Amino acid sequence: MTTRLGPGAPSPLGATPDDQGVNFALFSANATRVELCLFDSPDGRETARFVLPEYTNEVWHGHVADIGPGQLYGYRVYGPYDPRAGHRFNPHKLLLDPYARLHAGPLTWNDSLFAYRVSKRAGDLAIHERDSGPFMPKCVVVGNGEKLKQPKPNRPFHETVIYEAHVKGLTALHPDVPEHLRGTFAGVAHPSIVEHLLKLGVTAIELLPVQAFVDDRHLVEEGLRNYWGYNNVGYFAPAERYLSAGAGIEEFKAMVDALHGAGLEVILDVVYNHTAEGNEFGPSLSFKGIDNASYYKLAENARYYVDTTGCGNSLNMAHPRVLQLVMDSLRYWVEECGVDGFRFDLATTLARDGDHFDPSSSFLDSVAQDPVLKNVKLIAEPWDIGNNGYQVGTFPPGWAEWNDRWRDDLRAYWKGDMATLPSLGRRMLGSADVYDRRGRRPWSSVNFVTAHDGFTLLDLVSYNDKHNEANKENNRDGHDDNRSWNCGVEGATDDPAVLDLRDRLRRAHFASLLFSQGTPMLQMGDELGRTQGGNNNAFCQDNEISWMRWRDVGERDRALFKFARGVVGLRAEFPLLHCARFIHGEPVAPGVTDVGWFKFDGEPKRAEHWEDPIAKSLGLSLATEDTHLLLLFNSDAEPIGFVFPTFGNETFQWRLLCNSANALIRPEPENVQSESTTIPARGLLLFERVQP
Repeated sequence: MTTRLGPGAPSPLGATPDDQGVNFALFSANATRVELCLFDSPDGRETARFVLPEYTNEVWHGHVADIGPGQLYGYRVYGPYDPRAGHRFNPHKLLLDPYARLHAGPLTWNDSLFAYRVSKRAGDLAIHERDSGPFMPKCVVVGNGEKLKQPKPNRPFHETVIYEAHVKGLTALHPDVPEHLRGTFAGVAHPSIVEHLLKLGVTAIELLPVQAFVDDRHLVEEGLRNYWGYNNVGYFAPAERYLSAGAGIEEFKAMVDALHGAGLEVILDVVYNHTAEGNEFGPSLSFKGIDNASYYKLAENARYYVDTTGCGNSLNMAHPRVLQLVMDSLRYWVEECGVDGFRFDLATTLARDGDHFDPSSSFLDSVAQDPVLKNVKLIAEPWDIGNNGYQVGTFPPGWAEWNDRWRDDLRAYWKGDMATLPSLGRRMLGSADVYDRRGRRPWSSVNFVTAHDGFTLLDLVSYNDKHNEANKENNRDGHDDNRSWNCGVEGATDDPAVLDLRDRLRRAHFASLLFSQGTPMLQMGDELGRTQGGNNNAFCQDNEISWMRWRDVGERDRALFKFARGVVGLRAEFPLLHCARFIHGEPVAPGVTDVGWFKFDGEPKRAEHWEDPIAKSLGLSLATEDTHLLLLFNSDAEPIGFVFPTFGNETFQWRLLCNSANALIRPEPENVQSESTTIPARGLLLFERVQP
């Protein structure tokens, strides 16, 4: 292959086609030479190799004429192989461009993917000179694509209802999705999937990682796969496994357009805290071989990695070029691909410029002032495994956070644990004790009963213990503290009484989630009774353990979907159930405050009443000048009478909107009460004041 090589430009980073060819630019502060390798197919031969001729501002660059979009390439980077000094250069390893916008071909596990000789006693200190090229995916030059056609919904955060889903898990078994589209972005865009989301009433879909990732070697050797996708090798390229045959990023953009056209926002779960390259014994696939000492946080002994993620390494967000990579990636997904927001996995790690979390870290400050990113939805998973890693409530204004306190406290309450009313009260009002500071709003609390990491809702009420044997770790993986209850039988049963109780608890959880202040997040399939058989860590189960079952949905689960749809609808109908600001008991009418708490006898709860460890019922009043709602809770195994409170010596009439125990939404004929009612066992009632 004869081509012309010119100096090119150091910016933009990555492979950028123009009318004459392609400009290649790669950051490496410590390399001594960079070679660009061109290929004719993902598993084919190398057709040309060029030494990038220029080095400007720590960027190696060159322009190759007479090639264009579709060209396959990779890099070989020269420099010292000196792990003790933090350097792991090895030109025998073909490396992925961190800015590549598409990958082609699979990663095939082989010892040649490691920069060191795997079987030698020297560990990672002896360089391995076998070529890794035949076993690596290849990068693809991508041209400018079509612009998105649909405008973004731009839904206010406090009106948002999130549906956490997995591209393959959502579509793999859907009978109406054509078989060749199942497990793809096109499958998610299929009208049958969009219709389901609209019927349920959610406003945003949050997709588990869709940026390029690989299956861990130990999983492959066990016949498993990395199903969730928290194992990235690129931050611009979509995961090839979610693309239809021959498709590229345009398929993802078409999915976004389809969802936007239906009024649904798209949030991506992103993993900028670590990569698939692991620790000192991990493979050299990209960053490690390009400039290990720049991309990763290294320990005092630079042979080893700082690991606050539990995955072997942590990206060095304090380095300006690493920060640039992440910021450029985020802007790409927003501006080019139409994404409406991000959920940041182990976000505490991203905010560690040094050893500790810093709410004014380089990353958080950069996002806050970025004209593109400051206007999208930003959600933190506010913890990691490092020192002082639990940071729920400490992210800066503009951020929402996964609130595991909401999850744990509501699970404990509905399980019937003692002394749970104080925490129930705090969580139902948006966890103001956690978030009401620095002008933050109730939507900062992302509330959830279940998420991908843990039990499904059905499993939460069907298992006391995890059952993760299929993960082949002898049931040692996954959380042990699930605050779950099997209702008397472990796992599946045909006992009607047990099934009735489980259904009642599932509805109570749904109603609590949708009637709580904050941002509710539903897990894929909870509305249709999805089960993982008690597996609470199905990260490696790319099979029917994890996939959503669309066929043969039973009567009980069809009824649950109808109820879930109903409570989502009630939330949308009444702004009082998703207030834009925290409420603290301010007067809104004579004798009426915006929030009030009541005992079963209708009397206001005083401080000492909250300390009663036996009490399991309470009333919550929410009011504005023209709307008044009353929520009644009872987690006890027996029903309890409740006297409607008086407000300013007035007795009101109340219209029943929801009875979670009996699966009633706006019952007909209309149910209006005025003096007292009965809160069913393990039930939640929602009333609306009848206006005179």
